[in-house]
Amino acid sequence: MVVVSGKITTRPEFSHEVYGEGFYSFYIEVKRLSDSYDKIPVLVSERLPEYELLNIGTYIRVEGQFRSYNTNNNMTSSATNKLMLMVFAREIELFTAEEDVKNENSIILNGFICKKPIYRTTPFGREIADILLAVNRTYNKSDYLPCISWGRNAKYCSNFSVGDNVKVWGRIQSREYQKKFDDGKIENRIAYEISVSKLELDKEEE
Repeated sequence: MVVVSGKITTRPEFSHEVYGEGFYSFYIEVKRLSDSYDKIPVLVSERLPEYELLNIGTYIRVEGQFRSYNTNNNMTSSATNKLMLMVFAREIELFTAEEDVKNENSIILNGFICKKPIYRTTPFGREIADILLAVNRTYNKSDYLPCISWGRNAKYCSNFSVGDNVKVWGRIQSREYQKKFDDGKIENRIAYEISVSKLELDKEEE
């Protein structure tokens, strides 16, 4: 489950169609406590009542799921970047002013470790662990979501094994970087990950 709120920064653009239902993608800026912003992509159905009111500058609150898509669409210009992460909107609430919006950015996941967590320390001694979590959804599909944990959580999850069932609480964050190609071309990209605030290992046996 995901809840994010912020300002729409791009016009909805056609993404794809499923059984005659069109889906459109756009970005919102979600304010951090540090007064910087996360740029988060949202996918919405044209059948949601609020779809026609999604304009640049509008403040919205989105409830839905964080999903991964192995396909190219209008959210990227790169033919090699096939794994897209975005918030799939189930409900949207619109606001008339920024002061009416709570700067929400929260996510709860229940999934399975896909590969051994990568534990490391920064030059300043900060502990970090990267996790790839597979979260099941309907129609026998799974979303593959990168998570990053810090400090004690990083040390704790460094002992997780592939297949472990893990519950995660955190927030979605965006990170800009530059991709350099062999021909010297440089492309600006945005990576997304879940910054973990809490996690626990589900040890219940079936």
